[in-house]
Amino acid sequence: MHISIVGAGVLALCIPSAYANGHRIDRRAVVRKFNPRRNASSDTTPLQVGNGNFAFGVDVTGLQTFNPFATMSTWGWHNFSLPTTPGQTSIDDFTGLDWWTHDRLVNYNQPNPAEPDISNWLIQNPQRLNLARIGLSFNGKDTTEAELQEKTQELDLWTGKISSSFKYKGVAVHVETWADASSDSIGVSVESDLLTKGSLGIFFDFPLPTLNKFDAPFVGVFNDTSKHRTTLRSQKKSATIRHDLDETSYDVSFHWNTKADVSGPAHGTHRYLLQPSGKDKRVELSVAFSPGAAKSRVPCFTEIKNESRKWWESFWNSGAFVDLTAAKSEQATELQRRIILSQYLTAVNSASSYMPQESGLVNNGWYGKFHLEMVVWHLLHFARWDKYSLFSRSLPHMYSDFLDSSRDRAKAQGYEGARWGKMSDPTGRSAPGEINSLLIWQQPHPMYIAETEYRSFPGAATLRKWDEILTATADFMVSYAFYNASTGVYDLGAPMYPASENTNPNATVNPAFELAYWRFGLDVAVEWKHRQRLPVPAKWSKVLDKLAPLPTAGDAFALYEGIPDMWVPGSATVTDHPAMSGIFGLLPPPSSGPALNLTRMRNTAAKIHDLWKWDDCWGWDFPMLSMNSLRLGDVDQAVSYLLDPLFAFDDAGYPIGGARVPTPYFPGSSSLLLGVAMFAGGWDGAPGSHFPKEWNAKVEGFIPGF
Repeated sequence: MHISIVGAGVLALCIPSAYANGHRIDRRAVVRKFNPRRNASSDTTPLQVGNGNFAFGVDVTGLQTFNPFATMSTWGWHNFSLPTTPGQTSIDDFTGLDWWTHDRLVNYNQPNPAEPDISNWLIQNPQRLNLARIGLSFNGKDTTEAELQEKTQELDLWTGKISSSFKYKGVAVHVETWADASSDSIGVSVESDLLTKGSLGIFFDFPLPTLNKFDAPFVGVFNDTSKHRTTLRSQKKSATIRHDLDETSYDVSFHWNTKADVSGPAHGTHRYLLQPSGKDKRVELSVAFSPGAAKSRVPCFTEIKNESRKWWESFWNSGAFVDLTAAKSEQATELQRRIILSQYLTAVNSASSYMPQESGLVNNGWYGKFHLEMVVWHLLHFARWDKYSLFSRSLPHMYSDFLDSSRDRAKAQGYEGARWGKMSDPTGRSAPGEINSLLIWQQPHPMYIAETEYRSFPGAATLRKWDEILTATADFMVSYAFYNASTGVYDLGAPMYPASENTNPNATVNPAFELAYWRFGLDVAVEWKHRQRLPVPAKWSKVLDKLAPLPTAGDAFALYEGIPDMWVPGSATVTDHPAMSGIFGLLPPPSSGPALNLTRMRNTAAKIHDLWKWDDCWGWDFPMLSMNSLRLGDVDQAVSYLLDPLFAFDDAGYPIGGARVPTPYFPGSSSLLLGVAMFAGGWDGAPGSHFPKEWNAKVEGFIPGF
């Protein structure tokens, strides 16, 4: 029986013991066992505090002293000025490109060689901002990390506190770093005898955003000061710095508790200095970030600390949980580490009011934009782990917000319903690109997400809030399907790109995963109408009844219909995302149409295992393969995929991007949690735990998946 997350959350706040809510797992002990510890800064990943809509990344000092890790928010976006090229000065000047699509010209949102400046502007804008860098100043001199001694740092996952200690010239310094649970604020305490000597201060610096597609590991540049402006307003024990960049403005407001002076900017920079000048050995600082039009309240340090403790304890005590600590297996221990750290990091980086970008709030990839084909990998795990308070921050409102622009996109192309974009930002605009405009596997995502929520919250309220979204989505899906009079079936494509994004779009017809997902999505849409006792549009049923069969190549499934050299070793057909595994893993067997041929599915899984070019895989590939193996009954292989050496996580739990994408690549974290939920809760027809029996796994709060 499912227990409402609302009730569970209230209990967690009222009974903050190790066994809150009647847990038989000592959750606090399991979580704290995996607290990250460092004695040097990482060159690629910070430790972070945050709340899903805001995050602050730190080096070994507990601030951003030596490594300018990012301070990022959901609202922090910036546009560079529009081009001044005649005929390319407005978004409306962009015309895209026409492609022949089933004997008609269809306009696609792709860069037009005749309009390079406005095309590039739309790709590169907006970008996410690094709001500020905050670090320690040692006598106002340039200091290196090598000059610090006895460096230690620990992130307490249970409370969200980062504790950092070191010595500078033999004098101890202790730093605590916290983030507020409900505002874009941090709390910092610094304790050292250096404060009484005027030898230790705190600086604030402001970068300029760049037009880099990937800004990793650091976001923005600090040496191009003439193109933006900062201004200081100070009062007794408080100050605000306004940062103006083109038409974007925001405030950084901070309060402190001891005698100190604030000055700046230093010549030729946007760097300001808070210099304690009293006899206190401890300074408490709280910093709040806010958009220019907003008046931000700055919570005090103690409030931030208390709210962080309360929120994180509630987070860990609510929802589902997995305990593998009784196992003697190194595999189990490493998987447990990844589970705990991935839960923390996705709560900090992904639980936002819009879906996250693929590097979360750590750095920028694809200019900071999010990808709608990643929504299932990024966000569905919150539902499967019964963290609906985080899930509902962005869903379904993100789809509702983008519904009008998605309808416009479909209508402009001659389709019905709503065609969801790909590389997007909070405006709902999809960035121009050939792949961006021809990818289709994001279309059925609303059905998967809505059906998952309905499983936990069956009832009229869930049906109502998703119905318009699912109806518009299904209308596009059936309108997009093309009736092939020569075969008597409805085809998908061409032109199109499958999930692997590595085929000739004009030759790609009826890709296996997309066909299976199309059927799944339309089946859910039909059931949604049945539950509400509403009529099912006749065309939905017509397309379902005659949807093309899954393509095959010999005794296995094929990437798409008619693909040459499908299972030839070393060919380009066995590279990139092995999406065919999602047919029976992420997706359940079809509830309409021909039954899934499990022999062919097993053959496909075996061929992927033996022939795929593994160094060309990353991120969600491995959990997707794991779910496929688990459904096929191969538990050992399912575990091996989750722990594959190419699916690596660093010491703080960040998923390593590899050669294809920068670090971190958070679809790896969230898809890992989605795969683990399948191990923990099972699926229809096979409920319950599927972990290796010798691991003595304990699980709480999971319900079966599809």
